[in-house]
Amino acid sequence: MIVTPTDYPSLRDCRRINVVGTSGSGKSTLARQLADGLQIPYFEMDRLFWKQNWQESTDDEFFPTVDEVTIQDKWVLDGNYTRTTPIKWRRVELVVWLDMSFARTFYRVTKRVFQRSLSNQEIWPGTGNRETLRKALLSRDSIILWMLTSYHRNRKKYLETMQSSDYEHIRFVHLTAPREVQRFLEAFCA
Repeated sequence: MIVTPTDYPSLRDCRRINVVGTSGSGKSTLARQLADGLQIPYFEMDRLFWKQNWQESTDDEFFPTVDEVTIQDKWVLDGNYTRTTPIKWRRVELVVWLDMSFARTFYRVTKRVFQRSLSNQEIWPGTGNRETLRKALLSRDSIILWMLTSYHRNRKKYLETMQSSDYEHIRFVHLTAPREVQRFLEAFCA
């Protein structure tokens, strides 16, 4: 069911939430704000997936981890990882899709890459994983390239998903601008 802004107050009882969207859309920021406002645990899909030195988890490692998180009574989960949808959406109550404009998303992901690269910031403590300009600009694993190639595909996927009878039990919020995000936060966490 797609939720309209007038229905936001009715969502306050939701305690299993997945924030989705293309890289750079603001998923982590919104998910942290929701978790803080609701005082419930926050989990980042990328943190669950990536091991030290940018090693990927296998599905045999990743799926049980996602299941362990989502079997809990309360959580805010940030991230897509489409192959985990049957696990994470089995118990989810609310999916918030951040569908910002292409230009805004590109700007945000590029800005984040440069900030992290220049600060040499470790993304997830203890992993040694850091963004580098070389990886961001010259690699097939570039998060900027990922954003460019997945943006339109993600839009199509989520537009279809929100209409699917497979997910009738889920309430969907579709946010397309920062002011909508702010209005949602104010209504939801009030």
